[in-house]
Amino acid sequence: MENQVLLIGSTVIFAISLIHSFMSIPISNYSQSLKEDSIKKNLLHYFGEVESIFGIWALVFIIFYSFVLGPSAAVAYVSDVNYTEPLFVFVIMIMASARPVLKMAEQLILKFANVLPFEKKMSFYVSALILGPLLGSFITEPAAMTLVSMILLHKFFRNPMTPAFKFATVGLLFVNISIGGTLTHFAAPPVVMVAGKWGWDTLFMLSHFGYKTIISLILSTGLYAFIFKRELRGKVPLTKERDNKANVPLWLSVIHIVFLVLVIMTAHHPKFFISIFIFYLGFLNITLPYQEAPRIQSGLMVGFFLAALVTLGKLQAWWLQPLIQSLSDFTLYLSATGLTGITDNAALTYLGSLVDLSDSAKYALVAGAVTGGGLTVIANAPNPAGYTILKDTFKYGISPLKLFFGALIPTIITILCYQFLPSFSF
Repeated sequence: MENQVLLIGSTVIFAISLIHSFMSIPISNYSQSLKEDSIKKNLLHYFGEVESIFGIWALVFIIFYSFVLGPSAAVAYVSDVNYTEPLFVFVIMIMASARPVLKMAEQLILKFANVLPFEKKMSFYVSALILGPLLGSFITEPAAMTLVSMILLHKFFRNPMTPAFKFATVGLLFVNISIGGTLTHFAAPPVVMVAGKWGWDTLFMLSHFGYKTIISLILSTGLYAFIFKRELRGKVPLTKERDNKANVPLWLSVIHIVFLVLVIMTAHHPKFFISIFIFYLGFLNITLPYQEAPRIQSGLMVGFFLAALVTLGKLQAWWLQPLIQSLSDFTLYLSATGLTGITDNAALTYLGSLVDLSDSAKYALVAGAVTGGGLTVIANAPNPAGYTILKDTFKYGISPLKLFFGALIPTIITILCYQFLPSFSF
């Protein structure tokens, strides 16, 4: 009886946290009308931050857990939760937003843009939203999200652009990042959760997802570039460099990439990648003339968000697993796409890995999980990183509903590509 109360209570608290997240913008807007530096204003501002909302309700859940089974059981529960992914995203987000890494990625995207037959600004936009997400298959999706978000921030979002363009671009970015990591088996969180158990390697990902992903990225990004062609006319805005920062030498960018690779290679071993991160912080201090302050606070808030989501999501298997088992392949695909919008897609595929599924059902589950990864902020682990970087450029914040509609067309295009393009076996 106690366990049943706990499961039902956890789901109720999880549902309330979702409702709260959709109310974040009205709460934040109301806080702006209050007296500056008042406790009420600061408290409401905190309650209006998406990154902190799930942390608040995770704390409520732990208190509830303590009340039902006792404090020692609550401590044991938290100790048993795997927080490797939140720690990894925290580290990789800080490292990927370093100035040398951003400059190298920007140059790569510019070179690709130069071969495209469009105006400079449109070519850069298309290049950033196709090549950038595909880089996620090699440097991981959290790193790619940080890179592309920072580039969009400096090149587009800090300049006069319409709200429609911004919301559409964020939705496109989230979808493209979610599917862009599917060329390999080690980059997208929902793929990582099942690849080892199901024996999926990079060759399998390329033959079943890879080329479909590339076609979807080209179609979605090309369509949005055409829709907003008036706003994408002219030259690419120049990034304003600080006067006290020297040009980044190539050797420095290469060392940053080496640190990124080392962290990616040890992504499942937090003791190792945290140690590498500490050495990295020392390296930043040594090369300070070329660096900017690391984005510790942004990375910490995103890591906090994901840790809270994992804490709340662990006990949702009791209703998710029976649902997954009862569906046909196509229905499972569409259901996974929808469920991803209200649950982290890595958590969804992890739960699916606990169920005995056919090969076609496995594909449907993972395809749906990555397809729906752009519908909400919580749908894909890297999304909070992009949200944190870009949210201040929106006058009233990033509306969940407008984000959903911004991501809807790319999501439909991805469904068509994943569902109707053939897979290959080697």
